[in-house]
Amino acid sequence: MLTTTTDAFQDIREAIRSLCAEFPDEYHRRIDMDRAYPEAFVDALTRAGWMAALIPEEYGGSGLGLTEASVIMEEINRAGGNSGACHGQMYNMNTLLKHGSDAQKRDILPRLASGELRLQSMGVTEPTTGTDTTKIRTTAVRKGDRYVINGQKVWISRVQHSDLMILLARTTPLADVTKKSEGLSIFLVDVKQAMAAGMAVRPILNMVNHETNELFFDNLEIPAENLIGQEGQGFRYILTGLNAERALIAAECIGDGYWFVDRVTRYVGDRVVFGRPIGQNQGVQFPIAESYIEIEAANLMRYKACRLFDDGQPCGAEANMAKYLAAKASWEAANACIQFHGGFGFACEYDVERKFRETRLYQVAPISTNLILSYIAEHVLGLPRSF
Repeated sequence: MLTTTTDAFQDIREAIRSLCAEFPDEYHRRIDMDRAYPEAFVDALTRAGWMAALIPEEYGGSGLGLTEASVIMEEINRAGGNSGACHGQMYNMNTLLKHGSDAQKRDILPRLASGELRLQSMGVTEPTTGTDTTKIRTTAVRKGDRYVINGQKVWISRVQHSDLMILLARTTPLADVTKKSEGLSIFLVDVKQAMAAGMAVRPILNMVNHETNELFFDNLEIPAENLIGQEGQGFRYILTGLNAERALIAAECIGDGYWFVDRVTRYVGDRVVFGRPIGQNQGVQFPIAESYIEIEAANLMRYKACRLFDDGQPCGAEANMAKYLAAKASWEAANACIQFHGGFGFACEYDVERKFRETRLYQVAPISTNLILSYIAEHVLGLPRSF
């Protein structure tokens, strides 16, 4: 296995690799073919305490930072797994941890740490607004000690394997706020209760074995105490989770990238055509080497973003750049890997096509490459807003 930019966190890496060795390629291949959820794998991560990495020790967790959490996600993907099945708990937890009340944290965090509850899902995106989050139409209207929720969400992942969901809804009409980012609020939703009282879930089959859904809310009532933080401040709160999400997904793409480079390097070293290993040809070597260089560079930006996040510093630009660089590097590594495997790259038993599909997602989600470029142009370079 190729070495990475840093040897830090080697104890975490070795522990995750040991756990992942119990779930070899055959396991993930079968899960993918069956379009199933890797329950056994996620349960093993939970029992070992890795899903509680970001929970403070006072609530039963490990009290680690986003940097360590990113290493966990990286190693899962580098071992051939897919952190998309469980990464939601990491970044969703940050929203609760940083903005939830003491009562909410005392009630929920210990149960997340023990595995009694899962907080894997976040409901933000809507079919009519996409990433234009301030224009969401889902509403939450206060009525006494309840909020009544109506609206629709799309591409909401892991709902069917989560006990709790973080939901963003508009509590003040857009026409009544000074800034369009105001008037949005975050709520904790008990998924099972909601599904029995006004929330409908419709699965969306997709190219990747990624459990994602469309949600419909029809007068769903939730307790007012489920509001996280102050009413109307939800957009600011949600950014905490989104920056963490982008940094973690950057780490996952880095793990994917190393997986592709590891696999293709071994393959082209052994594959003999016209009396010589195909890896002896510069036309094969150069795309692989270029991918490795870009993965290493993305790795450095991932660590910078995580360090800033852990220090409580602004990290929006760094998280976005890390996600952009890592997703681009992993996709280029994926293309090199499938190209130089030839026909075998399309054979399920080699796992290349599965990982190829999985890493392609991150050119689009959770934020597209074009929106990252727009963000950097406006917020870093000071260019006029383009939309």
